[in-house]
Amino acid sequence: MEVVQAYRFALDLTRTQERKLASHAGAARFAYNFGLALVKGSLDRLGAGADVEVPWTLPALRRGWNAAEHELAPWWSENSKEAGSSGLADLAAGFKAFWDSKHGRRQGPRVGFPRFKRRGRARESFRYTTGRFGVSGRTRVQLPRVGHVRTHEPTGKLARKLKAGEARILSATVSREGGRWCCSFCCEVGRANERASRPGSVVGVDAGVGHLAVLSTGEPVENPRPLARAQRKLRRLQRKTDRQRRANNPDCYDQQGRAIKGRRPIRRSNRQRRSDRRVTRLHARAGSIRTDALEQLTSKLASEHGTVVVERLNARGLCRAGSRGLRRAIHDASIAEIRRQLQYKTAWRAGTLIQAPTLFPSSKTCSACGTATAKLPLGARTFVCEHCGLVLNRDLNAARNLAALAGTVAGSGPETINARSRSPAGERTENPYKTRPRRAVGRPRSRQPPTRARQTGTAPEQSEAA
Repeated sequence: MEVVQAYRFALDLTRTQERKLASHAGAARFAYNFGLALVKGSLDRLGAGADVEVPWTLPALRRGWNAAEHELAPWWSENSKEAGSSGLADLAAGFKAFWDSKHGRRQGPRVGFPRFKRRGRARESFRYTTGRFGVSGRTRVQLPRVGHVRTHEPTGKLARKLKAGEARILSATVSREGGRWCCSFCCEVGRANERASRPGSVVGVDAGVGHLAVLSTGEPVENPRPLARAQRKLRRLQRKTDRQRRANNPDCYDQQGRAIKGRRPIRRSNRQRRSDRRVTRLHARAGSIRTDALEQLTSKLASEHGTVVVERLNARGLCRAGSRGLRRAIHDASIAEIRRQLQYKTAWRAGTLIQAPTLFPSSKTCSACGTATAKLPLGARTFVCEHCGLVLNRDLNAARNLAALAGTVAGSGPETINARSRSPAGERTENPYKTRPRRAVGRPRSRQPPTRARQTGTAPEQSEAA
């Protein structure tokens, strides 16, 4: 089975190599801003009545960049040509996402018009698609115009697949995350037809905040809570950074210490830069701990069980309705990331992923007799059934209900039913858990078109007499 997979390595750079990578990322940002300014200028001339063509596509943006790079960027030859090309490619992808979202061809939240990138605020990254790049040793990778770079982790696994012809590198993305440069190789990998150790096993997974997940087998998975554990140190560092920012930019704040509208702090001292780097590293460490816990959980589920049942939670709606502490805990747990990783990991092992709809009453339904409870507050962590007397942990009861759902919808593919009531083939299905507005009791509504009397507001008898 051919899949597209990424191999990511942290780089161990020298000072010279770090400056080269920063220069490449700056060139990509410069080309992105140039293309955006070119498009906005064309739109302004088009609005003034001039007959101009707006360069929306990547080939048009490249033609404009090639014509102006010698004058605007005389340093362009110091970097690889892929740096500017990757910035223009990201801009073209942003334009496409904007138009697809505007015309309803893109799912998810609305995508706005691309904005300019600012140094120090935008993500530093660029991409190689051509040139001599790849794995060059046990702990080395090769990048164009940078040379051979050491890596913190061994690259032997990817090197063996490349040597055996089981993988092919498509592109390489270099980015700075948490103060550390990383290189990610996007590869086309041939995976063996592996199957789960227990193909006939079914497990329900109830993702939450108290525990990262509770399985229907009764096994709770602990939540590492990396952000919550780092809050004390983060508060201290952020207060320190704020004091340094106010001291370096006194004209941007009033006597009470409040920011003056329209004045942006620009000056930063070396101490503030060091404090900012420490805050960035703390957030990066929390993210790494969270990612490691999620990867281990999803890999274990996909490798052991043939059928995995999860709930399609509306994490954004939960964050919108919850308090500040609940929102932080939901973001710290990344409950939606479990379902995303299980989608491709179960497919790699010929497994089945069943997604329960968002409104499926997994917590309110008794897993023993199937009786649904009218109300179950969020603070009630124990489920008590008034019909059969079952007393069970709330999350374990929900996980068992999810596992029982596999018996009713088994064999229909990785996504059986979702909140939009559509099957994987796109056909409309009936979702029994979706709530509908109640119709007022009384005379049934007529399906006939409104008459003239109804449109004018006169009674039918008066219109007939007239």
